[in-house]
Amino acid sequence: METYIDRIKQMKAERKLTNDRLSELSGIPLGTLSKLMAGMNESPKLSNIVAICNALDCSVDYIVTGNPENTNNYTLSTDEIRLIEQYRELDRWGRELTDEVVSREKDRVASLRGEDAVEDKPASAVRILKPIKSAGRFAGAQAPTGKRTVMLYELPVSAGVGVYLDDTRAERVSIPNSEKTAEADYALRISGNSMEPKYHNGDVLLVQNTEWVEIGEAGIFLLDGSGFFKIYGGDRLISLNPDYGPILLKDFADVQCRGRVIGRLRRK
Repeated sequence: METYIDRIKQMKAERKLTNDRLSELSGIPLGTLSKLMAGMNESPKLSNIVAICNALDCSVDYIVTGNPENTNNYTLSTDEIRLIEQYRELDRWGRELTDEVVSREKDRVASLRGEDAVEDKPASAVRILKPIKSAGRFAGAQAPTGKRTVMLYELPVSAGVGVYLDDTRAERVSIPNSEKTAEADYALRISGNSMEPKYHNGDVLLVQNTEWVEIGEAGIFLLDGSGFFKIYGGDRLISLNPDYGPILLKDFADVQCRGRVIGRLRRK
């Protein structure tokens, strides 16, 4: 069975190139190139394959797959090559997370251009909208000091198994009126230990009212009507406590983001 090495050798022969000359044209050290051509490197760097293809004036697709008809060959920049090599080193979770970030960024750029975003998964999988960043209550001005009030919802949002969020039991509480708390729209009391060691049972969270959070941010989520305080992981919600596994969003028909957690009140 013909391998990529066989195809490189064939192209070398057609162009009457020695290993020394190919090393000069590609910028690959002769020792590295010789090992690659001898089959001593089972996982050659993509950057080396691209450099060889550029030197031989042939497509990467042809060298890797043997398909000369593929015209979708691109000249990769150094940054693109580096990203691909890093992507290859990720585990399955890392690749899924990276795919989610790339997909969302592609949709964001498409929306800026006035194009229709392409949805790669069912609409029921997640309903977290594109970002509407808050400039904060004191943008462009010095934040006042003192106190202000927000609504504290007494029915706890779960940092564990999830409970239904209800706004029938709430009271106004006083919080510091500062730049740090400027974006807090309401407060929620959590229960459970799945977000330990950073957050504890009974903590009161300060929450910015938003329908979108970035991957890696803490947020308040409704999954089929049950409320959770978790880290948004693209296709899942993540607990800080390793005793709790991820919650896959695909397992729920209705997924909503109800706010971004910006901090918590100090315990008295």
